[in-house]
Amino acid sequence: MKLSCTSTMVPGKSLTEQAENLKKWGYEGIAVFADYRFWDREKQEELMRLEERTGIIPCEFVFSDALYGHLMDPDPDLRRACRDMYREAAEICGALGAVTELEYECGPQDPLPLFHPYARMDPQQEEDFLQMYRELLEPLKGTEGKMLLEGINRYESPYLNTLEDCRAVTDRLEDPRAGVLADFFHMSMEERNLVESIRKAGTAIRHVHLGDNNRLLPGYGSTDWKACLQALNEIGYEGFLNLECCVCREPAVTLPETSRYLRERMV
Repeated sequence: MKLSCTSTMVPGKSLTEQAENLKKWGYEGIAVFADYRFWDREKQEELMRLEERTGIIPCEFVFSDALYGHLMDPDPDLRRACRDMYREAAEICGALGAVTELEYECGPQDPLPLFHPYARMDPQQEEDFLQMYRELLEPLKGTEGKMLLEGINRYESPYLNTLEDCRAVTDRLEDPRAGVLADFFHMSMEERNLVESIRKAGTAIRHVHLGDNNRLLPGYGSTDWKACLQALNEIGYEGFLNLECCVCREPAVTLPETSRYLRERMV
């Protein structure tokens, strides 16, 4: 397994400077979360040459924008614009051989699902979701890129909250470019047993987001990282473990500390 970190957590005036910092601090990859409004050809060219120039692999690419998380929105114009943005991210990931992500929805739920967890899509909703997923996989055809389904907690998405639910959907696609993104922050709220959920999801897990149960850096909460990383070893996971959480004080101090903390528990 290899370590990476989300770009928004890393100091630096450019992607290159951020990657150089991560290299010094014990990381092999970077997940680039780019502002969709300001993305341009110059930034894309820098991204495409990043590994060559720094040795840091751009393992994940996602656009951030108010459009994010509206793939299944009832407003057809918003839904279309959102899908166009995800499709562009997929094209970039195809060129990089990186992963990007999708979800049923991502935003505060109203009303909050206080007493009715684990809602299920009805058959028509599931078919509509699968059709959308298939369409967004098309730019990745013939590439090493992947578009992975991330389980989002019930307070931010009405469906697909657990690894089991996500695997059930991706198994139906029967597409090597699809799979499950396991996010430990969301898992800490939705999984009964983190280790068992990892084992059950197995090889469907193609990418991992790290954040402790309080969305702080690993080791700043109550997650048993030794046991969870061992479970990932057991299923043969060899991909990236990407930090997606709060940096907890000064990144130049906490990110190298976290790299050491995780590597001690990966063995």
